[in-house]
Amino acid sequence: MKLSRFIFSAVVLLGLAVTGAVWAEETAGSGAEVAIAATPESMAPAQNLAQLVSQASEAAGTAQDSANWVWIMLAAFLVMFMQPGFAMLEAGLTRSKNAGNIMMKNLMDFSIGSIAYFVIGFGIMFGADKLGLFGSDGFFLSAANTAGKEGMWQYAFWMFQVVFAATAATIVSGAMAERTKFIGYLVYSVCITVFIYPVVGHWIWGGGWLSTLKTPMVDFAGSTVVHSVGGWLALCGALVLGPRLGKYGPNGESKAILGHNMPLAALGVFILWFAWFGFNAGSTTEASQSIGLISVTTNLAAAAGAIGAMITVWIKEKKPDPSMSLNGVLAGLVAITAGCANVSPGAAIAIGSLAGILVVFSVEFIDQVLHVDDPVGAISVHGVCGAWGTLAVGLFASKEFGGIAGLFDGGGLALLKSQLLGVLTVFAWCMVLGTLLFLAIKFTIGLRVSKEEELRGLDITEHGVESYGGFQIFTTD
Repeated sequence: MKLSRFIFSAVVLLGLAVTGAVWAEETAGSGAEVAIAATPESMAPAQNLAQLVSQASEAAGTAQDSANWVWIMLAAFLVMFMQPGFAMLEAGLTRSKNAGNIMMKNLMDFSIGSIAYFVIGFGIMFGADKLGLFGSDGFFLSAANTAGKEGMWQYAFWMFQVVFAATAATIVSGAMAERTKFIGYLVYSVCITVFIYPVVGHWIWGGGWLSTLKTPMVDFAGSTVVHSVGGWLALCGALVLGPRLGKYGPNGESKAILGHNMPLAALGVFILWFAWFGFNAGSTTEASQSIGLISVTTNLAAAAGAIGAMITVWIKEKKPDPSMSLNGVLAGLVAITAGCANVSPGAAIAIGSLAGILVVFSVEFIDQVLHVDDPVGAISVHGVCGAWGTLAVGLFASKEFGGIAGLFDGGGLALLKSQLLGVLTVFAWCMVLGTLLFLAIKFTIGLRVSKEEELRGLDITEHGVESYGGFQIFTTD
C-alpha cells in the first residue's frame, strides 16, 4: 500500500512537471530557453525527477506516520473504555450494596496503575533486554522526547500499553468482589502493573525469551499476556480470600448469590465488545490493511462464543441463562485475542464457539468442584479461555493470514509446543507470585473485610456511601 501510494504521488508530480514545461515552451518560446539556461546545474532534468521522487516519498511516509499515530491513539481510547465496561459488568453481577466499591476499584486501578506503569512497569516491559527476562531502562518514560519522530512515538506507544496494563489489573477485581479491603486492592493493583504483568509482557512482546524461541510464541493482542495473567492472579486472590459468606453450605453445596442488575451487566458486555476492536485491531500499532481481518475474526469469535455458551447452558439447565451467555461473548473475545491476526474467519468461529462451551463447564467446575468463589466468572473467562485461545493459535494459525502455520495448516507441532510452553510458564509465574503477594497483604494490612462489614456492604463500610440511596437496610450512622 505504501509503495502504490508512493508511485502514484511520483507519477502525479512528474505529470505536472512535464505539463508545465510544455505549456512554458508553447507560451514563452525562446523565454523557456532562457529559463533553462538560467537553471543551476543542480536542477538538471534527471535531478529534477529525483527531487520529485524524493518529495513524493517523503510525503507518503509522512501520511503513513500520521495515520499510524491517529490509529494507535484511537485504539488506546477504545481500550480505556473497557474500564467502564468491566465496572458495569462486575457491578451488575454482584449485589447492590457493593456497587460503589466496584466503581471505586475500577477507577483507582487505572489511576494508580497509570502512575506505576509510567514510573517502572513500562521500562520492565519494553526496556533493553536483560537475560531475556526483563527490561532494564526506559523508566519514567525516559525514551520519549519532543526532538524527533521516534521520541514522539514513545508517548503514543506508552498510552496504548498503559491501558492494557490497567485491563490486566482490573480483571482481578471481579473474582475478589464483595469481600476485599479497598486498601488491599490498591496495593495489589500497584504490584501487578509495576512488576508481575510487565515481566510477562517482556517475555512475549518486549524481546524476552518466549519471543526468541526457534519458533516464537504468538500472542498477538494478549490472550496470555493480559487476560491469562489477570485470570490466574484472580484465582490466587480468590483462593487466599475464601468464599463470600453464605456461598457454600455445610455439606459443600454451592448456593447462587445473584447479581442485582442484569441490564447493567449486559451494558458492560456490549461496551467491552465494542472496545475490543481497539484492543485487537489496535495491536497492529499501525494503520495497515490487516485491521479489517482482525476486526472480522474478533467479531465472529465473540458472536460464536455467545451462541456456544447459550446453547450449552440451555441444554444443561433447560433455560438460556443471560449471565452465562454474556460470559460466552467475553470468552470468545478473550480466546481470539491471541490469534486474531493469524487465523481465518472460519477458524475464529471455531475458536469462539469452543470458548463459549468451555466457559460454561469451567465456571461450574471452579465453583462446584474446586469451591473457589468467583462472582463474575473472571477466572474461567480470562484465565481458562485465555489459555485456550493461546493454544488455539498453534492449531489454527494459517500462513495465508498471518505468515505462520499451525498444526491444521501443515505446520506440525512446533508452534503448538511454543504456545504450550508459554501458557504453562505464565501460569506458574502468576500462581507463585500472586499467592505470595496476596498472602503478604493478608498478614500485613489485611486482605478481607470483617464479617460485619461484608454483611453491611462495602459501599457503607469502606466508602461511607450508598450506591442506591434509600434502598439499603443499613445506614452510615
